[in-house]
Amino acid sequence: MTGTPAWALTLAYWLHMLSTVIWIGSLAAVVLLVLPVAQRSLDMPAQIRLLESLQRRLDPLSWFCLVVLAGTGLFQMSANPNYLGFLAIDNRWAVAILVKHGLFLLMIAVSAYLTWGVLPQMRRQALRLARRLEAAETVRWQQWNRRLLQINFVLAVVILALTALARVS
Repeated sequence: MTGTPAWALTLAYWLHMLSTVIWIGSLAAVVLLVLPVAQRSLDMPAQIRLLESLQRRLDPLSWFCLVVLAGTGLFQMSANPNYLGFLAIDNRWAVAILVKHGLFLLMIAVSAYLTWGVLPQMRRQALRLARRLEAAETVRWQQWNRRLLQINFVLAVVILALTALARVS
């Protein structure tokens, strides 16, 4: 590594890994555990209330993790001897990092759409459903929410694979 102090790089690695575990772990828990159980066990209004409660709790944590990941990731990248400059794609490490960052930006876009598009719409649908209106529309938004969460989970797994590839390059 370059002239970066070992303590600073260690702290950046630790924060990066911690944020990854929290963000992807919560995403995995929702996609693999909570959604399937909620669909089998709860009626539609209860599912929506559960998702809304989870989202209120997880959104701030997830967005904080994204900020930490971006900051620590850029710091780690700049200290890596394989980093030859912005858009210098001369080795396998650079390709893996470029694809990883592209997918990371895609995950941010999906997360933003979930936070400020799908979830507010689900809240509106829950109110309509409480008044016995538009049950089919509610199901559609709920399915869209589940699909986007699943896409984000798959993207996260691919990003981890690209991280592993970049580590051995």
